Amino acid sequence: MSKAIVCNNLSASYDKAMKHPVIKDINMSIETGESVCILGSNGSGKSTLLKAIIGIIPCSGQVLINGQDVSKMTRKEIAGNVAFMTQLSQVYFSYSVLETVILGRYLHMPHFFGKPTEKDVAIAEDALRKVGMEKLSDRQIGSLSGGELQRVFLARTFAQESNILFLDEPTNHLDLKVVSELSEYLDEWRKTPGHTLVGVYHDISLALALSDRGIFVKEGRIIGEESAKAIMDSEILKETYDFDVYKYLKNRENMIQF
Repeated sequence: MSKAIVCNNLSASYDKAMKHPVIKDINMSIETGESVCILGSNGSGKSTLLKAIIGIIPCSGQVLINGQDVSKMTRKEIAGNVAFMTQLSQVYFSYSVLETVILGRYLHMPHFFGKPTEKDVAIAEDALRKVGMEKLSDRQIGSLSGGELQRVFLARTFAQESNILFLDEPTNHLDLKVVSELSEYLDEWRKTPGHTLVGVYHDISLALALSDRGIFVKEGRIIGEESAKAIMDSEILKETYDFDVYKYLKNRENMIQF
């Protein structure tokens, strides 16, 4: 099986001089078609790892995406391979829902401000159908709820038609119904042959539901990995978070039994 992501001795920092690396000597690979969650406590370097892989912060070492060296790829080429969806953020522009999703097609257009083709519009409309937002295509995104807005951003990600999807805590601050809906859309996407999903999740239960394997990060280093089915019984979960996560989740489960 081919490799979607390969990292060799990857280190990254938010300063160009690399004096204070946030992640250090990362070596890992992710198979094409695999779904992987990256787990670790706040500040462990999970989000930084995603940003380093797609080359948007200073880094050293080597990253290959679909066999190509990221350091030799243009931003447009990287976007053609990897779509990146983050947690809900404030909206600073006013477009319609459909116009926002069409922005995901920019890498397929000869010019960023070029007119979208009929194909671009059709793909954007199909992406909206996949997230149940087609009836709101003419609405201004500034009028949407947080859950609706995140579904629009997911549709924009789908419209990008990249075969690798990075998620950086996309369900933070959303209610349970929206989280459930987003997880269903993502689960459907990841089951398509050739689609690779790599996610950083705040919710461990969601991470396991959407993943085949977990990679554990602590203090900027990978300290181990485990299949999703074995994670809850693994000592590495306790080591990663410095407390008994399994016991906590079981106690919470017992508390809400009816």
